[in-house]
Amino acid sequence: MEFLSWKVEERVAIATINRPPANALSRQLILEVNEMLDQLEHDESVRVIVIHGEGRFFSAGADIKEFTEVESGEEFTKLAANGQEVFERLESFPKPVIASIHGAALGGGLELAMGCHIRYVAEDAKLGLPELSLGLIPGFAGSQRLPKYVGTAKAAEMLFTSEPISGTEAVQYGLANKAFPASELLEQSLTLAKKIAEKSPIALKAAIQMLQYSKNASYYEGVKAEAKSFGTVFVSEDAKEGIQAFIEKRKPNFTGK
Repeated sequence: MEFLSWKVEERVAIATINRPPANALSRQLILEVNEMLDQLEHDESVRVIVIHGEGRFFSAGADIKEFTEVESGEEFTKLAANGQEVFERLESFPKPVIASIHGAALGGGLELAMGCHIRYVAEDAKLGLPELSLGLIPGFAGSQRLPKYVGTAKAAEMLFTSEPISGTEAVQYGLANKAFPASELLEQSLTLAKKIAEKSPIALKAAIQMLQYSKNASYYEGVKAEAKSFGTVFVSEDAKEGIQAFIEKRKPNFTGK
């Protein structure tokens, strides 16, 4: 695989995202996450997965330039649905998945992290969904998962302002489990993973299945509606302006069209 690799230590698969400079969440990277799950699901040497980013970031957002290659709202809706499907598989995966977040988890990067069962963060990490600054909305179930963790009011603030919160704040709001100095983060994440790996794989799988019942039917309806809205918003003039402004590194001028 091109952007995702892993090694196994003491029944823990340590998966590394390596797509410089920002580990942006491209369509190819999402496919590789799914392929990793294919390979690890029945690997008896692996009981827990830890996902982290190489370099400065966990994943600092979606690949915005890739959006310029999408030609229709329908294709954008399909792109969202495909990402949602992979992250839903991640959340219901029969082996625990831990996100170890340093630097930044923004946009699609945070949506990937929210699909994991547990999030450990660096104290100074930045977590957020800044899609509205591009004239877009989250597309990989971020609008549905974020309120589950931080509550509707805080999710609204994060979405409407596009401003991230720190790793320390993420713990306070319930988005992350624990925060550590960046230099200790991966070690602490692996300590947790190895502790969990001592549990019965049968019991872990059952526990993960039970957690899925906390998502009611309206959650899945919301995810489907998000993908549809993702495509609808994409064809607006504001979305085109937001994407172009991002590429040109200027402030967008939204007109409401």
